[in-house]
Amino acid sequence: MTTLKVEGMHCPKCVASVTKALSEVPGLSNVSVNLEKGEATFDGEAPADAIKEAVDKIGFIPGAIS
Repeated sequence: MTTLKVEGMHCPKCVASVTKALSEVPGLSNVSVNLEKGEATFDGEAPADAIKEAVDKIGFIPGAIS
């Protein structure tokens, strides 16, 4: 399980947007977004740039991937 910090989420609609964006990145699965922690978790592999770009494109700030 990989974790990505996401800044700028404030409501359930934000969570849904980030979940959808990351679910559409080829190679990622089991995407789960936690509003309170400000992070997304997922399985699989994809280039870090592609993951961060998916979040950035919808108006959120991608942080560290761990």
